Amino acid sequence: MESETPPYRLHDSLGYWLSVTARLQERRLDEKLREIGLTRITWCLLLGVANEGLTQPSELAEFVGIDRTATSRALRQLEQAGLLSRSSGTGDRRTRQIHLTDEGYEAVRIGTPFARANGDVMAARLGEAETVELRRLLRKLAEGEKAQLSHL
Repeated sequence: MESETPPYRLHDSLGYWLSVTARLQERRLDEKLREIGLTRITWCLLLGVANEGLTQPSELAEFVGIDRTATSRALRQLEQAGLLSRSSGTGDRRTRQIHLTDEGYEAVRIGTPFARANGDVMAARLGEAETVELRRLLRKLAEGEKAQLSHL
């Protein structure tokens, strides 16, 4: 005799709610970033250079959590848009140094309020302690996952 397993309930799934919430946040940010010609990936790369001081494509790929191919493609787009420049590294011509242009710094300045407001939408639905706890729990869920994504 077969034991009956309960049906899988999509709306009871943690993965479902993580995905829905992430997509809502992504869509809201994408709409604002599009106004200044950016995507979430290009935005994150600009932040890596401007705010974290990262200058190597490999560092930026790791910072954003995407693979090198996606990083190279996005860096090329940013360079074509005049938001960053790439130069050969010192000592080893195979290494590339990434630097923001004045236009790149301006894009970060304009985009930062968009990103803050986007985060504030969901944080406003939670108390401060809940926001801190959710951030902790999400980091815990991602712990040990080393797969690089091709997109965000």
